[in-house]
Amino acid sequence: MQQSRTGNDAEVDEEFLALERELAVFLRRARASSGEMAREVHPDLEPAAYGLLVRLEEAGTQRATELAAYFGVGKATMSRQLRALEDLGLVARDPDPADGRASLVRLTDEGRGRFRRVRDARRARYVRKLAGWDRAEVAELARLLHQLNTPAES
Repeated sequence: MQQSRTGNDAEVDEEFLALERELAVFLRRARASSGEMAREVHPDLEPAAYGLLVRLEEAGTQRATELAAYFGVGKATMSRQLRALEDLGLVARDPDPADGRASLVRLTDEGRGRFRRVRDARRARYVRKLAGWDRAEVAELARLLHQLNTPAES
């Protein structure tokens, strides 16, 4: 037996449909932008690997297993992406002093320099695009996106 919908249910559905629609557009544009930024860092850099550079710059040296867990990908996927970054000279692996069987991944000076140039240009684009926004609105958007992303990281 199907339950009848109340006016409130329809409103909730509309809000979530609008959210889904806007997130779909946002994510599509973000993927395209990530590809552009990856190519700016290095012409042979895969778009998916750009996020690894972001994470390593933000969090510092990490084990491959930590990176895989953070992004929710398997060890094989992470290993392949890290190998590609290593081959491009953007990251290096060093032995983990706490566990000789593991290695720690870090940005190379070249990787850090290339990444920061692209990141700074991206931030300048955000500043231009959001120039008409109040700073409190920008802060609120960042807070809400963080709130949306936090459960995915746990």
